[in-house]
Amino acid sequence: MNEDLRIHSWPCSYYLDTNKQWVSGRLSLTPVAIKFTADKTGELLVNFHLSSISEIKKESSNIIFSSLTILEKNTKHWFSSLQPSRNVVFNILEHFWREQLLSSQGGGAEAAALQSTKGKELTGLLAGSQKRLEDTAKVLHYQGEQFDNIMRGLNKIEGDMDVADRLLTELESPSWWPFSSKLWKAPLEAKPKETATVSDSKNQEGILIRIPVIITHRTDSNVKPGKLTLFASGLEISDCNSQVIHRFESKEVDDIRVHTPYEISVRQRFIGKPDTSYRLLSAKMPEAIPILEMQFSKKIQFLEDALGFAGATKSPQMDLGTSIWQAATGLLGGVVQPGSPAKEGMDNDQVQLQKHEKVSQEEAKELKQILKKLKGLALETEAELERQDEALDSITTSVDRATLNIDKQNRRMKKLT
Repeated sequence: MNEDLRIHSWPCSYYLDTNKQWVSGRLSLTPVAIKFTADKTGELLVNFHLSSISEIKKESSNIIFSSLTILEKNTKHWFSSLQPSRNVVFNILEHFWREQLLSSQGGGAEAAALQSTKGKELTGLLAGSQKRLEDTAKVLHYQGEQFDNIMRGLNKIEGDMDVADRLLTELESPSWWPFSSKLWKAPLEAKPKETATVSDSKNQEGILIRIPVIITHRTDSNVKPGKLTLFASGLEISDCNSQVIHRFESKEVDDIRVHTPYEISVRQRFIGKPDTSYRLLSAKMPEAIPILEMQFSKKIQFLEDALGFAGATKSPQMDLGTSIWQAATGLLGGVVQPGSPAKEGMDNDQVQLQKHEKVSQEEAKELKQILKKLKGLALETEAELERQDEALDSITTSVDRATLNIDKQNRRMKKLT
């Protein structure tokens, strides 16, 4: 992820302690840092890492009103005249600061990250791919259940149409026809009693991902922290107390706009009343966007600032999975069988990587296990996709057949009337 990407910026004033004066400019937030640039000179007066922050507070005094202070190491930075409001800036900065501390890329984890071996990095990448495939399998399983429900509905429609056909035949038959009474009774006696087998899918379906977010409703300037939960059947927005603010079923979502890799908006359109729209900002949003792209491929739109991220996440199961698979198998081949022909199909970078960094036997064993799981998940996903393709063909055929039968019965009804 580009660390120089600007997530948000706000007009404000910064107290320059060296000159003992307030300077107008813009406070900017990137994925890893906070910056302040002066308007007049364009000079970068503040630039420090989120992990170096000790405290973020809302303060005021007799001289300074409605200010935001950031304690960075032993230096206290004062910001005032924040637009649109101090609360908005505080909530967003605090969210990214806390998530940075909790993240493995935070300040405390940076030193450990430098000491991590290439095997651990590769294990993390493969584990991410495994999680992505598992999420895909959950979505496909839910879609398969939807197809099964559609097929059951179409079968019931066909049964009802058979009954209607028999009734129409009875109506068209002359009064002296001796088997007329049986035509009325046969369907009723033969028709099995339908039992309600509707299950609550919301209770049965699993959670694909849940992330903390900063929520803005419609165009309101106020923001509040909450959570975004993605299910196979839709998405849910709740507050910090897990009280549901709004739930979007998949069919209710009209469009999802990805403004940046960290900010999206979800909208449901209405005729004659305002749209239902939420804007969601999160440090964990890059983890949720690939799942949203998979679920709402025809409804999601990447805006200009997110186009690069869209290219990076497109077809993650194919592009990213393939590259990781090739890199992992190449590394494993060099570790388990050094000097084997596995190196012949590798480029110079991979050969140099093996020369300088070896993967331990334990890491190689763990990587093999993950690769085995990935292969099994990929085969299951492929089989489910083929089954759904066949189900979709059957549904299309059944719908066409039902349409023809309905037209035929309509013509017969017109003749009777």
